[in-house]
Amino acid sequence: MHSPISPPTLQASHFGRQFLWGVGMAAAQNEGAALVDGRGLSIWDVFARKRGAINDKSTPTVTCDFYHRYRDDLLLAKSLGFTVFRFSISWSRVLPEGTGRVNQAGVDFYQRLIDACLELGLTPCVTLYHWDLPYELERKGGWTSPLMNKWFNRYAQLCAQWFGDRVKHWIVLNEPMGFTTLGYLMGKHAPGRTGLTSFFDAVHHAALAQADGSHILRSTVGEACIGSSVSMSWVYPATERDIDQQAATRVDLMMNRLFLEPMLGKGYPEPGGFKLMEQFHAHAHSWRYTKRLTADLDFVGVQYYFPVVIKHHALIPHIQANLVKPRKTDPQTALGWRIDAPSFYRMLKRVWKYGAVQSIWVSENGACFSDKLEQGHVRDADRIAYFDAHVQAMAQAKKEGVRISAYLAWTLTDNFEWQEGFGARFGLVHTDFRTQLRTVKDSGYWWRQFLSK
Repeated sequence: MHSPISPPTLQASHFGRQFLWGVGMAAAQNEGAALVDGRGLSIWDVFARKRGAINDKSTPTVTCDFYHRYRDDLLLAKSLGFTVFRFSISWSRVLPEGTGRVNQAGVDFYQRLIDACLELGLTPCVTLYHWDLPYELERKGGWTSPLMNKWFNRYAQLCAQWFGDRVKHWIVLNEPMGFTTLGYLMGKHAPGRTGLTSFFDAVHHAALAQADGSHILRSTVGEACIGSSVSMSWVYPATERDIDQQAATRVDLMMNRLFLEPMLGKGYPEPGGFKLMEQFHAHAHSWRYTKRLTADLDFVGVQYYFPVVIKHHALIPHIQANLVKPRKTDPQTALGWRIDAPSFYRMLKRVWKYGAVQSIWVSENGACFSDKLEQGHVRDADRIAYFDAHVQAMAQAKKEGVRISAYLAWTLTDNFEWQEGFGARFGLVHTDFRTQLRTVKDSGYWWRQFLSK
């Protein structure tokens, strides 16, 4: 017999009637249909084919086939009680070469998706860029190219024109620190490039894109609510030693400040003796125009999963810092990410203190665990505990004056989790990638309880 689900500590009504509750997904992770209806290749289609690039050798070619099953998945989101559905546009589905000719079949798909959201009473929230650059643009330099912002701005303008009559909630970029560091410095994500020069160029062009995209949306979409999302992790020094404290400060600058501060009008963070940032500023001497990097935002999207513990390590290139892994007895996810809701509360308070923020959206929050489908059930009590603790932390920050307007759980269905492939499950709904059968997990039912009152 199925064991009862632990009830939520709080209820959605605690946050007020205007608070937005949603669930998110991304085109490259969910849509599949990679070679269908005129879509061009993305960098993830190509990168996933490389030997050793994806841990389980899977690809995003089909993944959970959202392209053909979107109506059923929207019904799932609706049945769980969510009222906002966040998704991204596949740039190469609407512009197969990234620029130039339009693929009308791709545009029509998103029109149908938006219409289906609205018919179900789900507010569509569109992310312009969620890591899947058209491969043809990468061949021309991608995010390192001086033409990148011309390409991006045309894409943003077209999306605003195509969809802005019905889509009023927009996120410009998803986690620019993630795709620039992992994709252009460390080579662990698409497109798999390395080197400081490529990283510096990618960072600057992404910082420009988050500003340009906001202004384009503001001037094109009437009554728009615009944000851009940054990944954030509270950084704890491993000890009180000065070298560990300094290492933590360097990591914090890279993880939490590098993109947030420019879009809030504060420019790139000053190096403060950090050699990597000194090199960045030297490389970027002609870029230091704070006004050009300032975004026109209604909200900052905070994407929070875990804190990090950092210690000094002289042999680690560029940053001289190393991540301290949690002990086996420490609360952690299946990916070894620390679970620490109080650090989420601290980060919300910190972002709000910048003063330039009108509102915060928690645009992603969730956890991966080793789910097992047994007799038609997925009993993911650890995920429920994770969500419950983080919602409580958010409630505390809100009570203390942090203006938080929305929370979007990550993610609706298990999907293609980048380098981890199908091996990392974040969904509220279990996906059988062979049959495409969906099974709501206990955490999905927990959300339905939470949102029902």
